[in-house]
Amino acid sequence: MVRNVLGSVLALVGAAAAVLSPFRDWYDGRPGRHYRIDELFTGITGSRPGPLGSILVAFLFAALLTVVGVVLRSRLLVAAAGVVVLGFTVLWMVRQGQSVGSLSVSGNGSGLQWGVAGALGGGVLLLLGAALMSGRRGGGRRAPREDGVRLYAAPGSQDPDTWPPTQEPGPSVQTSPLPEPEPDLYTGPPPGARRPGPRTRDTAARPGTGPEDQDTPPHPVVPDEGPDPDRPPRP
Repeated sequence: MVRNVLGSVLALVGAAAAVLSPFRDWYDGRPGRHYRIDELFTGITGSRPGPLGSILVAFLFAALLTVVGVVLRSRLLVAAAGVVVLGFTVLWMVRQGQSVGSLSVSGNGSGLQWGVAGALGGGVLLLLGAALMSGRRGGGRRAPREDGVRLYAAPGSQDPDTWPPTQEPGPSVQTSPLPEPEPDLYTGPPPGARRPGPRTRDTAARPGTGPEDQDTPPHPVVPDEGPDPDRPPRP
């Protein structure tokens, strides 16, 4: 984030310097906007072009590339703007040197002047800004952060899951048409190792007996001996 801000500031400053440079003197008191853009390919002449036919048009195009590159955070566009500025400036220097025989720098207003320095400096700042910018990060498989936690997208078909299931998202490599077995949620000992507790004993009531007769033996049955012969009959 900080690199993008610093790179954008340098790129915008460089674009502004490049656009302002044609309004200053370039050589022998002649401003850069007085050079025709086609003279950079055919040779320098003394003609004076209009606003849309001068070298200023190339620098305005470079400034437009810079603004679009800063908005889109595109290092390529910003670097392309710097190449345009430096390329046209160097091409002008080559044609101007062919026109006068040689280029010189002097303090009396003849030779190369501050307009050329502004164009060269603007192009260098554009390249430095492009190099400093971090650009736009690729999407990849990372999802945006939510509540301070970085989320990751589910793996696609190129990362299949393994068998048995690992509780991870993604397709499984199992090709059987049968349904996948569900895991046993019981985590205790096996049924054979259980000890019978008080609730597992057979305490059901036996048929024909009450609760008081469940744990006591039945009463002995005395056979019928008939009437007592010694007992007098009832009146």
